Amino acid sequence: MENKTIQISNLYKKHGKEEILHNISFVAQPGEVTAFLGPNGAGKSSTLRILLGLDKASSGEARIGGGKYTELHFPLLTVGASFDGVGAPDDRTVLQHLRIVAASNGINYSRISEVLEITDIKHKSKSKIGTLSLGEGQRLGIATALLGDPQFLILDEPTNGLDPSGIRWFRNFIKEQARLGKTILLSSHILTEVEAVTDEVVIINKGNILKTGSLQEVMQDLPSLEEVFFSLTDGGK
Repeated sequence: MENKTIQISNLYKKHGKEEILHNISFVAQPGEVTAFLGPNGAGKSSTLRILLGLDKASSGEARIGGGKYTELHFPLLTVGASFDGVGAPDDRTVLQHLRIVAASNGINYSRISEVLEITDIKHKSKSKIGTLSLGEGQRLGIATALLGDPQFLILDEPTNGLDPSGIRWFRNFIKEQARLGKTILLSSHILTEVEAVTDEVVIINKGNILKTGSLQEVMQDLPSLEEVFFSLTDGGK
């Protein structure tokens, strides 16, 4: 059976004398949105960077579909990631950017109009990236992640900069991706939005996993995911 999970196994990261991740483990399953939550400096970005081959763990493993991201020949056909902005020159147009990314992974240009339609930025195709609003840049990052129609979506702060209609769009979009059977790992600070879309929750603080489980299990008797988060992280301190 094809492995469609994202698996973090005993991930440990030390930078100099500082321990950043303490043997953390969790699994993201297909057909579900797994929310990866924690305050600034908790270890979220370090974990995602290791998962995407941008950093190395001191020990442990981060696997996507049973393999490492760095082993993928055309990664966008398997994994779509929106992480650390668009990552393209400001004077490049949206269409130029998507064409370059598509060509780099052997993706047919016909897919570009599809992802622009999905993310509702087709009208911005000739705009330079430097002129996009923060929310439009987020949509372009998601469009780029979708180019290869990947099984795995790894999204870091995807609702940052989106206006209310954009946030509503994202809710519907991410639920539809899960319904299609995609494996989604989502990191965000906007806990009310996370609560509206997530199936599974992983809460990390100071490099340690504090809680994992379904949204219902994690919330238990507390009224909101925000209350759970602050009770576990001491207000994010």
